Amino acid sequence: MRASALHAAAMDIPDPDQFELADGRRVDVYLAGPDDGVLLISHHGTPASGIPVSSFVQAAAERGLRWVSYSRPGYGDSGRLADRTVADCAEDVVAIADHLGAERFFTIGASGGGPHTLACAARLPERVLGCAAIACPAPWGAEGLDWLAGQGPENIAEWEATLAGPTELERFLAKEAGSVGAATSPQDLIDAIGGLLPDVDRAALTGAFADTLLASGRRAVSNGIWGWFDDDFAFTRDWGFALSEIAVPVALWQGGEDRMVPFAHGEWLSAHVAGVRAHLTDGDGHLSLAVSSLPKILDDLLEHATR
Repeated sequence: MRASALHAAAMDIPDPDQFELADGRRVDVYLAGPDDGVLLISHHGTPASGIPVSSFVQAAAERGLRWVSYSRPGYGDSGRLADRTVADCAEDVVAIADHLGAERFFTIGASGGGPHTLACAARLPERVLGCAAIACPAPWGAEGLDWLAGQGPENIAEWEATLAGPTELERFLAKEAGSVGAATSPQDLIDAIGGLLPDVDRAALTGAFADTLLASGRRAVSNGIWGWFDDDFAFTRDWGFALSEIAVPVALWQGGEDRMVPFAHGEWLSAHVAGVRAHLTDGDGHLSLAVSSLPKILDDLLEHATR
């Protein structure tokens, strides 16, 4: 299911570096931007593999930031870490930052990367300069939140499979991964998950952003479903940290048209993360939010950085 080298080159999709962790796992890492820039460590969505979008890299570089993204365990060629929690990502992030010689860094994450960026904010207060969570789900079972309300039918089916247990989720994701791995055009993605995509998100699926999103999805499942599988279970269990632990500057960005992570999740998180800067907008969807707002997201991150 991996994209051919020729097709990847035509889209200018970068290859990752491989970094070996202390426990022997290898992790895919993408580096882009100025070598002397402050690290901006990005956490990808679910399913994805962290391939950076060229316009995002450019926006970061213009602000003196070096883009660093990595494939979570089980995605791409990153070794699996079975039964991982959301909080487990912090140890991998520290290892990557140490390898790159960075004591302090920013962290950013969208969609399934949102809980992971919040985990870094909670667990690494001495390292994180600032955190931005984009279209981030609330913790499973969050009090006062109907967690599934407003989600598209494809999401509902996935969470039902997750709750049914490992065998059912494996069966479900094996089928879904076939569509993700075969998708080579925006229309393929729309055909596969159209119920999750309002008009504003469909309009965002163009150019280099769409090419990168598709390539990231293909690479995510190139060695199986296990990164996706482990993400889903991690989201429906205890995240391994409490939101009350967060003491570094956090910005939350959420769009009102989002059918993957509904607006109510952003409202709930805004009320439960101390000191959060909430940017809740009516017209954005799940995909369009970062496409339209990343320069503003980065400016806000830098303006409120801890020193």
